[in-house]
Amino acid sequence: MSEIQNKVVIVTGASSGLGEATAKRLAASGAKLMLAARREDRLKELVAAIAKSGGTATYQVTDVADRAQMEVLAKETLNTYGRIDVLINNAGLMPLSPLDQLKVEEWDQMIDVNIKGVLYGIAAVLPIMRQQKSGHVINLSSVAGHKVFAGSAVYCATKYAVRAISEGLRLESNGEIRSTNISPGAVATELTTTITDKDTAAGINQLYAIAIDADAIARAIAYAIEQPGDVDVNEMIIRPTRQEL
Repeated sequence: MSEIQNKVVIVTGASSGLGEATAKRLAASGAKLMLAARREDRLKELVAAIAKSGGTATYQVTDVADRAQMEVLAKETLNTYGRIDVLINNAGLMPLSPLDQLKVEEWDQMIDVNIKGVLYGIAAVLPIMRQQKSGHVINLSSVAGHKVFAGSAVYCATKYAVRAISEGLRLESNGEIRSTNISPGAVATELTTTITDKDTAAGINQLYAIAIDADAIARAIAYAIEQPGDVDVNEMIIRPTRQEL
């Protein structure tokens, strides 16, 4: 039996991209899923598809930047399944632009979703995991959390922060909470659609011409989850073979 079988997993940003691919892969391995995103129509479609394939999933419409909504997400998961084994903090935004474009509202968005969303998720599940004396938090950082590049200062800052939070959680785990930080390179998702600066978008679209399928990251997430309880996979960087950045 797979180590994933019957594990209760929350996936944020589940309506598309990495979240959707991960939900499908984990459902096929027998996980019990709580899917979270803002687009209810997409969530309904995904839950129906998983059910049709024999999997177990439900959903909660959630804005990760709202702490109260993240608390409700954890509570509903607990009410539905009786425990929370894994939180996958996947929701994220990438509206890249040079600093002198002064897209301050976009900076705020990235900080709210990419950093606060991760922290609110951890705050919602950590007391439950402590009570269980077990749990696993998987955070999605980026290669941008390892290297800063022009036009992405704020985005990189948020992804460096995710790495720091992941490591801090590991250090404070007391042998109970597993912490995994996953840093994708170019992956075919909707992430690039939030870029409003035309020059930056053109450069990123050129990079993403070699993007790999979202299931590549889903496989990595499944690998981290399926390890025995005394094994903590802390860090993975996953790029297209041809990506230099």
